Amino acid sequence: MMNLHLFVIAVVLTAPSLCFADFTGKVIKVYDGDTITVLNEQNETIKIRLNGIDAPEKAQAFGKKSQKLAASLVMGKTVTIIDHGEDRYHRIIGDVVLEDGRVLNQELVRAGLAWWFRRYSDDRELAELELDAKLSNSGLWRDKNAIPPWIYRKLKPIFR
Repeated sequence: MMNLHLFVIAVVLTAPSLCFADFTGKVIKVYDGDTITVLNEQNETIKIRLNGIDAPEKAQAFGKKSQKLAASLVMGKTVTIIDHGEDRYHRIIGDVVLEDGRVLNQELVRAGLAWWFRRYSDDRELAELELDAKLSNSGLWRDKNAIPPWIYRKLKPIFR
């Protein structure tokens, strides 16, 4: 019985589908402030959902500004993706590291163009960046009635 347990542990620890691997790729599309597509070295397109943040939907206030900032920082550039697994839509959840070492996820929160996604992240850096943006009334924090995207998506039929 002990050997079976060791075998199962070995399989789980070495299974490729369970291992996350960082990779680089060229950004070929910016859907919105928290979702991009990269072309990896194997010429595969991979959709990335930015880890730990939630940006306004395009139809929301600051949604287009969030997308525009993301595009200005990464479109057509080679980035490194720190892989944190997959979401339910089969997108890679990742930190997007720019060529100069900055992290796109953090830059969007710093600019006040994305929320720290508390429900899925315990990243203290993102929490601090969000607080700083809020205190300085940056981006969406200028709007006293800003609706977080996770609430907007639930209320979306009301906004149509």
